[in-house]
Amino acid sequence: MTDRRERKEEDVKIEDGRNEDRILLEMDSISRNEEFARVVMAVFMSRMNPTLEELDDVKTAVSEAVTNAIIHGYRQEKGIVYIEGIIAGNELTVVVKDRGVGMENIKQAMEPMYTSDKSGERSGMGFSFMEAFMDHLEVDSQPGEGTMVRMKKRIGG
Repeated sequence: MTDRRERKEEDVKIEDGRNEDRILLEMDSISRNEEFARVVMAVFMSRMNPTLEELDDVKTAVSEAVTNAIIHGYRQEKGIVYIEGIIAGNELTVVVKDRGVGMENIKQAMEPMYTSDKSGERSGMGFSFMEAFMDHLEVDSQPGEGTMVRMKKRIGG
């Protein structure tokens, strides 16, 4: 029998090996936690001495990724959003993962203005913002299994 911590690490294990510094956050998929996630990541990356612009860029990208997990991944239903932050040298990696509905067509979902939200309240610009504010964006998703968004940004050069 594995303990709870081992299961969590297996579920969320994303990066291995060369990590200099790492944080792992697990939170309920409720809208008010989006702000919490951005603040946690901002505090975590503060040890890298980012500029205000770099800090704002990462906070915006984290906000978009977490909001996508809550709104589209879990469709406002109960679930867990996993966030991992890794600092390796001057590079910050942020991974946001859910075990929600997943996506059949990642390419289509990443097109500007595309949204699966039928209420008309969403602009469909989440992935576009993540791409614009981060240096690297990778999305992996399987229908019925969830979505993983990995973003990287060089801090200070």
